[in-house]
Amino acid sequence: LQPAGYHHGYFSPQETPAIVARIAKSGADCLFVGMPSPAKEILLTQHRGALGVAFAMGVGGSFDVVAGLRRRAPIWAQRAGLEWFCRLIQEPRRLGPRYFFSNLRFLGLLLRHRLGGQ
Repeated sequence: LQPAGYHHGYFSPQETPAIVARIAKSGADCLFVGMPSPAKEILLTQHRGALGVAFAMGVGGSFDVVAGLRRRAPIWAQRAGLEWFCRLIQEPRRLGPRYFFSNLRFLGLLLRHRLGGQ
């Protein structure tokens, strides 16, 4: 792989069109987006056609793990599907509100669906 460019993931919505155009002009075949959720999913979904890449993947914090900035959860936690819990313990201030409010919203949507609402 030969990198065609990079950009930090902390940009305003007003900057997005210029960044998307820069990606499209780069000639890249693959795009790895290391932004938090749901920012990376929104970027990839809303600009899929304009990015001009054959392959795009949201990798979240994987770059931090590969670079040695963060550690993965122990193997037993990975196998048990509890890696999220280990991350929460490591970074409670950053991830606590995200997990709490996201899960609360999900439970609300689930209840509404189960009770016959749309």
